[in-house]
Amino acid sequence: MRLLPTALAGARLVHPAPTLAVTTLSGAMGAILLLQAGQEVGERWLLTVGAVLGSQVFTGAVNDLVDRSRDQAAGRVGKPLAGGDLSPEAATWIASAGLALQLAASLRLGTLALSLGAAATLSALAYNLWLSRTPLSVLPYLVSFGLLPLWIAAGVGVPLERVLPAVPLVAPFAAAAHLANVTRDFAADAATGSRSLAQVLGPRASVWVAYAAALAVGAGVGTALVIGERPGPPAIGLGLLGMAAVAQGAGNANRLWYGILAAAVCWTAAWALSTG
Repeated sequence: MRLLPTALAGARLVHPAPTLAVTTLSGAMGAILLLQAGQEVGERWLLTVGAVLGSQVFTGAVNDLVDRSRDQAAGRVGKPLAGGDLSPEAATWIASAGLALQLAASLRLGTLALSLGAAATLSALAYNLWLSRTPLSVLPYLVSFGLLPLWIAAGVGVPLERVLPAVPLVAPFAAAAHLANVTRDFAADAATGSRSLAQVLGPRASVWVAYAAALAVGAGVGTALVIGERPGPPAIGLGLLGMAAVAQGAGNANRLWYGILAAAVCWTAAWALSTG
């Protein structure tokens, strides 16, 4: 009878919203790259998506394991470990399964994909173990998500230069998402002694820095769409919809966080349409 509640707690442990968003968008990017190159979406794509999913599961589970005592002190009973819905042993097994999935999938993809994925995951691990509570908290987001397009390209087997223009957009966009996300928990983090970048900047400045960064990325996406091979009204419309999703979050960390997730979906779809 405890199986379903435990499964639900396990799903919450791995931070389902960002895990689903990153994995889905990674799969979309990989599929677009393959189709643009005239290749089939097959085994390499599936293994790449599996590797990204494993990394996200590992990162989310380790994050909650490391923060368990602080979450309890802050009264975050909605967290499965802090609320007692999941044992640390079960969380460790989930984290291990995620890492095993990433490694097993990556070993089939070659040294380059394995190395890029390992670097991205190690950067996220550094965030969980140390950097999340320092003014350098944004650095792992710049590194991990800056590497993500390269990891996907290597995974599906297309030249890395195909995705190099995406790196200057993905990295600051991820940094904006980080600031918006941690600002939502500003008071609880402050109570447990966090000195993340958001704590240094303050809640108001953090939201506006994240907002400005996301809008700047949107401007870059819009420019890329306009000069693309086939921008077309649907692609331009999706680009504007993504800008609107970000714009509605002005001054509000929670709305901005979800607006950034929505914008990521819109802009990925716009890119697919504009490049064929």
